[in-house]
Amino acid sequence: MSEYIIKGGKKVEGEVTISGSKNAALPIIAATILHDGKTTLYNVPNIHDTQMMFEILKQIGAEVIKKKNKVVIDTRKISKYEIPEELMRQMRSSVIFVGALVGKYKNATFSYPGDCDI
Repeated sequence: MSEYIIKGGKKVEGEVTISGSKNAALPIIAATILHDGKTTLYNVPNIHDTQMMFEILKQIGAEVIKKKNKVVIDTRKISKYEIPEELMRQMRSSVIFVGALVGKYKNATFSYPGDCDI
């Protein structure tokens, strides 16, 4: 890890933008299934895992609209309860969709997540 050595009697100040947490965002994205309508999320990190979560939502019928630092997810048109295997295998945490699907629709079909051969 780098270090900063500050010498002198001058005040140090500045701004840092903190990105959203992947581990917080993924379960929240899955939980949008439980709400029958639009959910707006802010500061969702733009990384592979969140993009895969959005793609899974789209594949089962949700609408996902991304604008700058905001994501609007509309789950009113979800009509499928099967998570496509090719998306499920791209990340282990995709399995968190199962709880939301079963909780709301009493139905879910999925394969092993994240290329796990258990």
